[in-house]
Amino acid sequence: MASRGSKLALTGTSIFAATTIFMVHFWQGAEQDAMHQGVVRDMEQQRIKRERQLDFDLQRQLEAEYKQDQTVHSSLEPVAAPGEKK
Repeated sequence: MASRGSKLALTGTSIFAATTIFMVHFWQGAEQDAMHQGVVRDMEQQRIKRERQLDFDLQRQLEAEYKQDQTVHSSLEPVAAPGEKK
């Protein structure tokens, strides 16, 4: 018959092994979820970047159309009053 010490050692080792296996699976699941959230976040950032680029392109196109239709002065240069020399 096995001694009490060997039974305790076997029980302790078994509990330690089971806990280790459980924790490894738990951490792998948590890490996989974190990686998936990173992919979702990257896709959202790419979508926002595409929307901003489309808005920028539309504004650039509208600016070009407006410049064709009317005289536009740079906001950085002072506009001369009528009859005043530059």
